[in-house]
Amino acid sequence: MYLRYFGLNEKPFSIAPNPEYLFLSDRHKEALAHLTYGLGDAGGFVLLTGEVGTGKTTVTRSMLAQLPNSTQVAFILNPALSEMELLASICDELNIEYDADNATLKRLTDIIKARLLSNHEQGGHTMLIIDEAQHLAPEVLEQLRLLTNLETDHKKLLQIVLVGQPELQQLLQRNELRQLAQRITARYHLLPLTEAQVFAYIQHRLNKAGCEASLFDHDAIAFMHKATAGIPRLLNLLADRCLLGAFSAQKMVVNKTIAQQAAQEALPLDLVPQEVAQKISLQWQVSATCALLFISGFGLSYIV
Repeated sequence: MYLRYFGLNEKPFSIAPNPEYLFLSDRHKEALAHLTYGLGDAGGFVLLTGEVGTGKTTVTRSMLAQLPNSTQVAFILNPALSEMELLASICDELNIEYDADNATLKRLTDIIKARLLSNHEQGGHTMLIIDEAQHLAPEVLEQLRLLTNLETDHKKLLQIVLVGQPELQQLLQRNELRQLAQRITARYHLLPLTEAQVFAYIQHRLNKAGCEASLFDHDAIAFMHKATAGIPRLLNLLADRCLLGAFSAQKMVVNKTIAQQAAQEALPLDLVPQEVAQKISLQWQVSATCALLFISGFGLSYIV
């Protein structure tokens, strides 16, 4: 609706993971550096955590893009699995054939280990990435640790990246998982964007969509940073509604007033900071009260 008005080729703030819009802030680059270091020759486990929408998937995809062609990757997106289901999923991801009717933990473990050795002997590497890893059961994590027991004198034959929300850190503090926790070679907690990074993030996406102009003023950016806590996914939701609001008001620049109105419409109150949520809720109540008073006054005038 607003694309032609702002000179955009496409919507710049879609929440779809378009790699062309990849924006690596300083914090994302630092997270990527930690992961890359942790996946060095020693191997083992690498841990990446962060709140919902902070860009963990972005960092993971950037890491994958830097891997050599000799690396075979298994990517598990739904880790709410049993031990047997997880091993079967790893086999599926690594294109390992197995007899599903006669599969056991030992048989699946043996054929996975055979693939790891084969990849190593051919000069390759094997990596397992598990997203939403906070949903892994302790016994499944222990099974993963057992898979990393296969090693040479210099490295593990399976490198495992656990990506998840902050609850994953708490899970790994459990006593029965202390052996796994000791094998984590690198860990990084991804923080939200700063206000300066929010400006750079928004401008980057606008530029990618074909607009070189700054469509958000300083006060709007400051409010958006506070309202979203610097979380990129929430920023996309809010920025898209801001552009729609500016278009409706026939404004070429989003100001704080437009941003505040957009926040009322676009942001779920349970996902924004409590202080800002209370202000947004109060603004909505005031607006609703004024509307009711106007309607009541109009009705009384009509009756008289």
